[in-house]
Amino acid sequence: MALIGQDISQAKRVLDEGELVAIPTETVYGLAGNALNPVAVASIFETKNRPSFDPLIVHIPSLDVAENYVIDIPDPLRKLAEQFWPGPLTLLLPRKNTIPDIVTSGLERVAIRVPDHSLTLELLSQLDFPLAAPSANPFGYISPTSPQHVDAQLGERISYILDGGKCRVGLESTIVGMEENEIVVYRLGGLEISEIERIVGEVTVKSHSSSNPQSPGLLESHYAPTKPFILGNLEELIAERKRQGIDFAVLSLVQSFPAIPTGNQIALSTKGDLKEAATNLFAAMRTLDASNASVILAELMPEEGLGKAINDRLKRAATKG
Repeated sequence: MALIGQDISQAKRVLDEGELVAIPTETVYGLAGNALNPVAVASIFETKNRPSFDPLIVHIPSLDVAENYVIDIPDPLRKLAEQFWPGPLTLLLPRKNTIPDIVTSGLERVAIRVPDHSLTLELLSQLDFPLAAPSANPFGYISPTSPQHVDAQLGERISYILDGGKCRVGLESTIVGMEENEIVVYRLGGLEISEIERIVGEVTVKSHSSSNPQSPGLLESHYAPTKPFILGNLEELIAERKRQGIDFAVLSLVQSFPAIPTGNQIALSTKGDLKEAATNLFAAMRTLDASNASVILAELMPEEGLGKAINDRLKRAATKG
């Protein structure tokens, strides 16, 4: 298994050699490699078994550094970066030739962000290159929010996991770009739409699934457990599985079910707090996926605030199979 620690110099040595390191961010753990080294980036795709047409996000230490890798930052997007970087915001920007085609899957725009985690920011500040880093998990599976999640699935394929504890946000970044003069949200995530609109006004949400994605994280089946994952009215779903005699687990926002074993049910936030629910989502899905249940039953969250991004992940998880 991989070595887990907080040695930034060790992580830097591995990355300098063209190998991969799992890094903590405020959103989820990333599988990081030198974004300017096509061989290292190819290793990311191979290690995750990720399709090469699904572009990656490039991580940098500050807004100033972005100008080394992008041609231009339109004023509205610059305002967002100034307000929310470091943080769970990714910008889709026209790339310079310094970014290899393999990072963007041949597209003319690169997804770029400044993560909000002290260990990773310190690591980035010591490197001579940015880091390409999708989530540190096998492609299509639940994103990791702790070093233990990474080790359980990729620990035999990478040598070092930089331990930054539990991810604070727990959902991937919100991806924003522009089409002509229109501000577009391509992926819902840890930064709420209302916060973006507070800075730049009304935006268009194009968070649709695609087999030819223009930004990371848009493939239809994503964030999925290995067990069947079914969305709907929990009371109806539970009653139906009981009639069928099927063992099941339950994922809810606040509700608990006295007749169901405690190990087979998780409420994401007993207070109904959607930020807490987002933080707990992927870890809860992993726990239920490891239970003795044969199917996971879940409900949608209120369609407000981070509930929209949580529902996006839940719907993609339910698409598998």
